[in-house]
Amino acid sequence: MVYVTGDMHGIQERFAAPALRKLKKSDFLLVCGDFGFIWDGGKDEASFLKKIGNKKYTVAFVDGSHENFDLLDKYPLEEWGGAQARHINGNLWHLVRGQVYDLGGERVFAMGGGENTDFDTQTSSSNEWTGREMPTDDELRFGAANLKAAGNAVEYIVTHEPPMKLKEFLGLRQKGETRVTGLNTYLEELSHAVTFTRWFFGSLHLDKHVSGTYAAVFQNVVNAKTGRTL
Repeated sequence: MVYVTGDMHGIQERFAAPALRKLKKSDFLLVCGDFGFIWDGGKDEASFLKKIGNKKYTVAFVDGSHENFDLLDKYPLEEWGGAQARHINGNLWHLVRGQVYDLGGERVFAMGGGENTDFDTQTSSSNEWTGREMPTDDELRFGAANLKAAGNAVEYIVTHEPPMKLKEFLGLRQKGETRVTGLNTYLEELSHAVTFTRWFFGSLHLDKHVSGTYAAVFQNVVNAKTGRTL
C-alpha cells in the first residue's frame, strides 16, 4: 500500500507519529519534498538515516526547495521500481525528478523541486539556496517523455509544488503572497494531459483535500488509494 505525507524538514519526531506504526513491511511512505534529513553529512545524521532505512516499510521522497543537493548527489543511482532512484540507506530512497516508478503494481510519477521563497535573503554558498531547487528544462522534458512512454496514465503523481491553478487558489485562501513559477505552469499542463487517480503535493505546509483528486499534505499520513488520513 502507498501512503503519502508532506515536508519533514529533518524533524526526527515525524517518524514517531502514531499513524506510521500502522504501516506494514510491504507499504511505501512517500514524502512530498523538503525531506531535510540529508543536510550536514555528520555522524548523527548518518545514524538517523540508517534508522530510517531500517524501518519495516519503505520510505521514498522527492526533493523539495530546502535540501542539500551536493550531499544528495553523492548517493548512488540504482534501478528501483522500474526506474532510477538514489539509494540512501536500506529501505530509504530518493525519487529522481521525472521518473515513473512501479510501487507494488501502482505507478507513481515523481517531480521534486520548487522555488525557495527565502531566495532573496540567501547566498549561493548556503545550503538554503543553490540554484538547483528548481527543475531544469531537461528534467521537465524528461518527465514528460517518461509519462508519454507510460501512456500518459499513472495511479499517483507526487510533487513538491502544486499545479498553477491550485497554488493560486490555495494562496488566496491562505491570504498570503503567491508566486507562480514555470514549474507550476508545467504541472498545470500535466494535470490536463495525464490521467491519474490522485495528486499529492507538499510545499504549502497544509493538510487539505482540495478535491477527490488533489491533496495538499504536510503532517498527515494519507492512504493514496482511498485518500483517507490514517
